[in-house]
Amino acid sequence: MRGVGVTLGFASVLFSGAIFGFFYAWVCSTMWGLDAADPRIAIAAMQAMNASVRNAVFCPTFFLTPVVLFAAAVATQGRARVLFAGGGGVYLMGGLILTILVNVPMNEALAALDVPRDIDAAQTIWEAYRPRWQVFNITRTVPSGLALMLAAGGLWSLGCKAEA
Repeated sequence: MRGVGVTLGFASVLFSGAIFGFFYAWVCSTMWGLDAADPRIAIAAMQAMNASVRNAVFCPTFFLTPVVLFAAAVATQGRARVLFAGGGGVYLMGGLILTILVNVPMNEALAALDVPRDIDAAQTIWEAYRPRWQVFNITRTVPSGLALMLAAGGLWSLGCKAEA
């Protein structure tokens, strides 16, 4: 069972790191880039990115990260189990569920809009959308980063047991 736990531990770090990196990139580059653009372009780009993210590469990382973390918890014992389970719970609540409850409905509302030709109307839409979306993106990024740290801690604790 130790080999399964270590394998799932590595998978937990990989999945947690991928989703944390995805959310983090939105915080530190994507949204700043969109803010620097014409709001008509920012709206159209955000609509396109939100539509394109529903794909076979992103979905497993987004939806299966807590599954992999909880599986690692089941396959391990002691401190590693607590860390993997904690990471799964933190990401499930603060990443996945938060996204489904807040960011996704905001994205769907933005997707339903036609991009206005008037720059002032577009600026009004963008300013109504972006600050709240970014707050909740940062909010989901923090627990996703914590889930990554917990997964790494779980994996590290498995290695420490092997040396002890």
